Amino acid sequence: MADTSLRQRARRATPTELEAIPWLKLLDGGQRELAVTTLEVAEAEPGERLCRIGRPATFWFGVVDGLLKMNNDDSLGAAVTFTGIPPGGWFGEGTLLKREVYRYNIQALRPSVVAGLPLESFHALLDGSIAFNRFVLNQLNERLGQFIGARETDRIHDPDVRVARNLAALFHPTLYPGVGTWLRITQQELGYLVGLSRQRVNLALHRLGAAELIRIEYGGLRVLDLAGLRRFPA
Repeated sequence: MADTSLRQRARRATPTELEAIPWLKLLDGGQRELAVTTLEVAEAEPGERLCRIGRPATFWFGVVDGLLKMNNDDSLGAAVTFTGIPPGGWFGEGTLLKREVYRYNIQALRPSVVAGLPLESFHALLDGSIAFNRFVLNQLNERLGQFIGARETDRIHDPDVRVARNLAALFHPTLYPGVGTWLRITQQELGYLVGLSRQRVNLALHRLGAAELIRIEYGGLRVLDLAGLRRFPA
C-alpha cells in the first residue's frame, strides 16, 4: 500500500474480512468480482503510516479492524489530529476523485488490519455502479458535516465537551458502520485523538458516564445515548 514495507505485506482478503467491507455488498456480478480480485489487505503496526503528505493517492483505504488517525505535517508546526478512523471507515475518496497527492498523514494507533482498493478499480466502479456512486457521495456528504463539526469543536476549550464531541464522531453510524455501540479504545488512544492527557480524558469519561451517555467497559467504551453525546452538555 502507501509505504513500501506495508505494500510488500499485502495479501488477498479473507471471506471474513470481505464481509466487514460495507460497500462490497452493494455490488453485483462483475463489479463485485473486480473489487474482490483487486482488493488488498495488510496488517499495519502501531506508528506505521498508510498515507504520507505529498505522495500520490493510489488506493482507497478502509479499516477492517483497529484504529487509525488522520493528522497534519507536524514538522511545520503543532501536531493536529483531524479525526480518528475506527473499523468500517473508508477514507480518501476526495483525493482519489481529483487524482491528487495526499494532504494529510494516516497512521496506525494500534495493530490494525487495513484494506485498499486500487485507484483504477475505484474509478471503474464509479463509472459502472450507481449504488457505488451513491455510497461515495454519501461518504463525502457525511464527512463534510463531520469536519465542519470538528472545526467547531477545535474552538471549544471545555475538555469534557471536546471528549464528548470526538467520541460521538467515532460512533458515526454512516461513516463507521463497523463500530456499532461499542468501540475498543484506550484512554491513551483517545487522548491522542482529542489532544488531551490520559488523566484528563479519564476525568471527562467519568463525567460522561455519570451523565449516562457512555459506559466505560473493559477494553473500550459503550455509547448509551449518541444524540445526548453530540449535544453535551445541553
